[in-house]
Amino acid sequence: MDEPLSPPPDPPPDSSPPSEQSPAIPGNAALDASKRIAHLRERLAEQGQLVVSLLEAALKAFYERDAADAAGVAAEDDRVDRVDVEIEKESVSILFTAASFGSELDHDQIRQILTIVKINNELERIADVGTDIAELVGTLADPATRFPETTRVMTNSVLGLARDAVGSYEDADPALARVVLQSEHVVLAFKAEILRQAEARVTATHLALHAHR
Repeated sequence: MDEPLSPPPDPPPDSSPPSEQSPAIPGNAALDASKRIAHLRERLAEQGQLVVSLLEAALKAFYERDAADAAGVAAEDDRVDRVDVEIEKESVSILFTAASFGSELDHDQIRQILTIVKINNELERIADVGTDIAELVGTLADPATRFPETTRVMTNSVLGLARDAVGSYEDADPALARVVLQSEHVVLAFKAEILRQAEARVTATHLALHAHR
């Protein structure tokens, strides 16, 4: 009589390091992505407020020729750079996780992530411009030298547009966003006027020098 077959042995436990084991698939990847995107929106809104504050501090240091305040702007720019990298990494992670687990993001979620990445890049660029402005403090001439009033009006307009742009995203306010878009021509008009005044001063100085020869 043949002996009964013994059951197959249990497979050995997976002894590979945790990093090499297959990741557990979350119970609801779509819901997890929604929460992560919502958190990213909050981080981006905070980054926007930080960048607006940096720009305001840079302009203040510029007009007041304050080297200490200018140095503070550079420190804040480092903070902006760190958050910029964190937001970008998290955006990529959300897309990678969805692809790895076979969970399709809907069009709105993809649009939100791409918008976050785009705005994040623009905010980082604005912070860099603010830092460039602050770095000019050390090269400015006599503190008694006054800037044209048009310059202050223009920079105040730019600062206001930056606040409104960040606020329109934070509050999901399309009406405010349209106001920002429709106001760009005002800043361009101020820029043109400043250039016209500068050219007029150069011409006047040139004529005055020739008159004394």
